[in-house]
Amino acid sequence: MDAMTDTDRPFDLNEDQRSMQDMVSNFAREKVAPFAVDWDQDRHLPLDVIRQTAELGMGGIYVAEDVGGSALTRLDAAVIFEALATGCPALSAFISIHNMAAWMIDLYGNEEQRQRILPQLTSMEKIASYCLTEPGSGSDAAALKTTAIRDGDCYVLNGTKQFISGAGSNDLYVVMARTGEVGPKGISCFIVEKDTPGLSFGAEEKKMGWHI
Repeated sequence: MDAMTDTDRPFDLNEDQRSMQDMVSNFAREKVAPFAVDWDQDRHLPLDVIRQTAELGMGGIYVAEDVGGSALTRLDAAVIFEALATGCPALSAFISIHNMAAWMIDLYGNEEQRQRILPQLTSMEKIASYCLTEPGSGSDAAALKTTAIRDGDCYVLNGTKQFISGAGSNDLYVVMARTGEVGPKGISCFIVEKDTPGLSFGAEEKKMGWHI
């Protein structure tokens, strides 16, 4: 029989990842699963429960430690979100979106933005989401129509986003908008706070499930 190579070995989690998996699974079983159906039927966003996950390090899973993040890997994040989804896939996805928005600010924001915004996101004092999807182009970033035109020291954003998790309830939105040429190279990201003048929210979408 041929010797087994590293690429042939079955994948397994390490001890830390298994402990993390158990911790999040327990949280999902006790704090999420018993209420998930009611949350969905009532179209209720359980921000109190979502904020409890920050105490377990889920407010900035792969955000740097200097701003309160857990500095874990994407594999660690996948373990966390999978375990959380055993209680409610929609809630797990919502928290993953918050983490993606925080990660974008951590990686691409300037130092002033990182230090001012991220501690509030990693503690989940504030909740964030990203705004890519549009009515006419879906989640195809290269086809988005929202524009951002420079006006002095500011930008004026004009467009419509759709299917944004937590829209109207969240504190901060990372908005993808076109600042350049048509196609994938002309897209920039903007941090838009909920009280920004001109920001408005339409009626909730009618859909089957996934109301968070």
